[in-house]
Amino acid sequence: MHKHIARWKAEEKIAHIRGWDFSHIHGRYEEEETLPWDYREEILRRLDPTMHILDVDTGGGEFLLSLKHPHPLCAAAENFPPNAALCRDTLLPLGVDFKQADGKGPFPWADHAFDMVINRHGDLCPGEIFRLLKPGGYFITQQVGACNDRELVQLLLGDTPLPFPDQHLAIIRRQFEKQGFRIEQGMEAFGAIRFFDVGALVWFARIIEWEFPDFSVDTHLESLLRAQALLDRDGCLSGRTHRFLLIAKKP
Repeated sequence: MHKHIARWKAEEKIAHIRGWDFSHIHGRYEEEETLPWDYREEILRRLDPTMHILDVDTGGGEFLLSLKHPHPLCAAAENFPPNAALCRDTLLPLGVDFKQADGKGPFPWADHAFDMVINRHGDLCPGEIFRLLKPGGYFITQQVGACNDRELVQLLLGDTPLPFPDQHLAIIRRQFEKQGFRIEQGMEAFGAIRFFDVGALVWFARIIEWEFPDFSVDTHLESLLRAQALLDRDGCLSGRTHRFLLIAKKP
């Protein structure tokens, strides 16, 4: 068992990320990507080449660039320092209007600056999004729900408070309606996530630190040993993902 502990500590030591790159644990875990909606398609269906678009909490800008929208019509916000540095290196030279800003707002752009604001798994600020959008503009978001990865969190940490208890479609929908948005679409879904290696889960828990607060190999060693026993018995460690989609239009 000591060989496992040394490996877990090594994973813990190298747990850092630029952009949103999980290639380090590729093949050691799997997450169901099949959702009853396609976030990219929902955006592209409403996007035309003349629109000004803002991507909030853009990560490293990977998804925004994948839309192939004209760079001078693209803007992006990101506040996590390693990702913001990556955006400055990659987005600014392309002509994307990148600003280091928190998804909670306020944002450093003028009223009615955008035809569309998109947000994949970032912070939500309905008032600021309403301010930034032109009349008739769209807000499209895919969010991580409150119950995401809870089985895995409970496996390692036991019962711990939900980090984002309001992250349910019904609650967020009401917030946007109260702000004056008209809701065009809302969908919620649960999927599966499986780990085939406890070391990969250690790395994941250190990266997703808001879901696994104060986790470390030393402080949660007994939980990790139990997880290893479960893995040896069942072949994987399983949990559920929680996602929802909201598409809102400013009148």
